[in-house]
Amino acid sequence: MSGPFWPMYLRGLTDSEALFSFASIAVYIGPMLGIMLTSAFWGRIGDCHGHKLMMIRALAGLSLTQLGLALCSDIWVILLLRFLQGVFAGYIAPAQAYGVSIEAPTRRARLFAILQISTNVGSLLGAVVGGLILDYATFFWINIIASALCAVCTVVAALTLPNVPPAAKTPIVGAAPQAKRSGSLWQSSPLLPLLGVMGILLLARMLPQTSFSLYVSSVFQVSHSVVGLCYGLLALGFILSASPWAQYFEGRNRQQTLHRLTYIIIGCAGLSAVAAITRQPIVFVGAYFIWGVLLGATTPVLMAQISKAAGNAQQGYVMGVAQSALQLASIAGISVGGLLSQVYGLQYTYLFVCAAYLLALIPIVALRTRGTLVQSGETAAGD
Repeated sequence: MSGPFWPMYLRGLTDSEALFSFASIAVYIGPMLGIMLTSAFWGRIGDCHGHKLMMIRALAGLSLTQLGLALCSDIWVILLLRFLQGVFAGYIAPAQAYGVSIEAPTRRARLFAILQISTNVGSLLGAVVGGLILDYATFFWINIIASALCAVCTVVAALTLPNVPPAAKTPIVGAAPQAKRSGSLWQSSPLLPLLGVMGILLLARMLPQTSFSLYVSSVFQVSHSVVGLCYGLLALGFILSASPWAQYFEGRNRQQTLHRLTYIIIGCAGLSAVAAITRQPIVFVGAYFIWGVLLGATTPVLMAQISKAAGNAQQGYVMGVAQSALQLASIAGISVGGLLSQVYGLQYTYLFVCAAYLLALIPIVALRTRGTLVQSGETAAGD
């Protein structure tokens, strides 16, 4: 609810342009940085003590920090609380790990799709509700209501969700020390390339984040309502398509999934090229909606593949690392996008997005090639 309106609120707290410019960026980067630094740590604790406990911890952290933000009017304290919100909250990673523990392995893509859909619906509805609150009340009430909602969610999660014990770690005769086993998790699996693909795709999506409204309004000379429509259509396309895409990918092995994702990424590159070239608002709007539809087949499907590649006893840790990678990609996308628009101008924004999607093809093709070589080697050994 507060997301779109922080700059408006911060503007009224200082007369310093330098402080306002810094704070209007830090208020968004702070939670991402906090999540990035702590997700793997909380994930390991969840692996040892249960992911339900970590969800309750995150919801309680959200409630308390939102309450603090409602009661605070000092910019530096607000920025500190936003950072602590990322450090102590971070609900998505434990929710994903908990969901994996109660869902059938064949339905993981659908699980991640549902979780992604819920966050996108929350983002869309939250912005609308936050705007309605500001029309009739003050920013204080946005944070108070958010704190109350998170407190209710904490109680609901504690009382209604079943307790799932941590997954038992199977002892291995002559196993290496923990540090070495942790290293082998990344060295002998496709986790790093999959994280790389997902990170580049999110970076590409976030590149136009800071310059989106300026680009649309200056290039197409349209009203603010059309700008908002374009922005919302990306999320709408994702919401409508994520679940069907998840069902489409269910039952397919990694090679089949990567093969189809290659064409989806090429499609995203083509649509961003169309967005860069067109000067027709209707074409831009259509491209944005179809782009959102294709994005529904990216993050949930890749998260399902990452989850499958990790052992059941390390779901929390791997999901935490994945969330840290996503936050890093978001920060990089926002920062690089803002820098590129300042250096080269708004007109090249979506050409850079297209280039980023083409870059994502490198690790995914490498993964496909490695998988093919492994399968060939196994076949030869069997012969």
